[in-house]
Amino acid sequence: MSQPNHANLAEKLTKDTKRTDWHNNSIWWVRQNRDKAVFGIPDWENLRNTASSIKSYMLENLHDLLLEFEKNALANGVQVHWAADAKEHNEIVHGILSKRAVKKMVKSKSMLTEECGLNHYLEDQGIEVIDTDLGERIIQLRHEPPSHIVAPAIHLKREDISETFHEHLGTEKGNIDPQYLTEAARQSLRKDFLSADAALTGVNFAIADTGEFVVCTNEGNADMGAHLAPVHIACMGLEKIIPKREHLGVFLRVLARSSTGQAITTYSSHFRKPRPGQEMHIVLVDNGRSRHIQKPKFKDALKCIRCGACMNTCPVYRRSGGHSYHVTVPGPIGSILAPNADLKKNSDLPFASSLCGACSNVCPVKINIHEQLYEWRQIITQEGHSSTGKTIGMKAMNFVLSNPKVFELGGKMGRTLMRTVPSLVNNSMNPWYKSREMPEPPKESFKDWYRKNRNNE
Repeated sequence: MSQPNHANLAEKLTKDTKRTDWHNNSIWWVRQNRDKAVFGIPDWENLRNTASSIKSYMLENLHDLLLEFEKNALANGVQVHWAADAKEHNEIVHGILSKRAVKKMVKSKSMLTEECGLNHYLEDQGIEVIDTDLGERIIQLRHEPPSHIVAPAIHLKREDISETFHEHLGTEKGNIDPQYLTEAARQSLRKDFLSADAALTGVNFAIADTGEFVVCTNEGNADMGAHLAPVHIACMGLEKIIPKREHLGVFLRVLARSSTGQAITTYSSHFRKPRPGQEMHIVLVDNGRSRHIQKPKFKDALKCIRCGACMNTCPVYRRSGGHSYHVTVPGPIGSILAPNADLKKNSDLPFASSLCGACSNVCPVKINIHEQLYEWRQIITQEGHSSTGKTIGMKAMNFVLSNPKVFELGGKMGRTLMRTVPSLVNNSMNPWYKSREMPEPPKESFKDWYRKNRNNE
């Protein structure tokens, strides 16, 4: 079985040019909302610098901050668990649920549990898992992975969702009214909230000096689950820790603005201790993060607060779709995180970029994403993981560009052939031609033009 490749997977979206344009425009609209929100406050760059500095401090003091958080969380009555990898994470969650004989769990959005494959694991153990975030519920019913970390179903149109709800929720066939579809999901999920034996949430921020954690949603689904269920499990990557409660305001101001263009998320819920009669657990997960932090050129990727801004601005992501990245976190940030997990399997992703730098420009914690993409390209090539075609092509280009006479001759031959036999380049063997018109070949090279015109000034 061949390994997944971004360019090949992207063709599923790019073959449908109307859907590609719609996907591009939809996500760019979110990026425009981000710009309006951030440029409307005078201290935006100061907020970015502050957020980045706090995260840098976190990376340098992660060990101590995690121990401080554990100490304070335990004092608050929260049960703390540590997971080295995805397997251990899943086993810990299953162990908690088994102890309470849980058969049904509601879950709010958690990219970490997607990363660990928790849903499938628990379902194999006979536990029903209901995703309660609207976008996550839609793709769960369709048996699809999320295509975006903030808007997991952004690749779907209303017609797609209407068809899915008609099949699974019994809604009126062909009804694409957003209010009608949302109400149908709400009524269905309300029954799940009331009948669930446990609730699981993600964690946006965990605060070391208080032992509390914060979950940000726009739908209130995390609160519904956590407040109704007798067991609340929160799962977080190690990097979600921040030192002090006073730092939280900085991140709440940059998160929603970068993500959806809101001033703040509708619900920013603080969980500090279980209510009487409730169990509260938090699972701290490594799963490669400690390995990533050991790489000086790449550790800043762990500053990510999962806002999705880099995806919303990336011209490659917008026109190729999240599923083309074949990893849990797609787009530019996923392309610098994924090679750390499996360099060979994910060697294609750092090349799924124009290196335009827009991702770094919008990142609220100032991760140098495009520079890290470039660094990964060097490592991938040096370790022999680049594709055979790319390797041969780069060697050929190196030879041509290193020999001026060969370059000049090749240019003349190329221009002549493109004019006289255009089918040699205008065919399916040329990846550029698959979705673009080839440019009109110039009658002369720049060098020839310069020779003729340099004395005219």
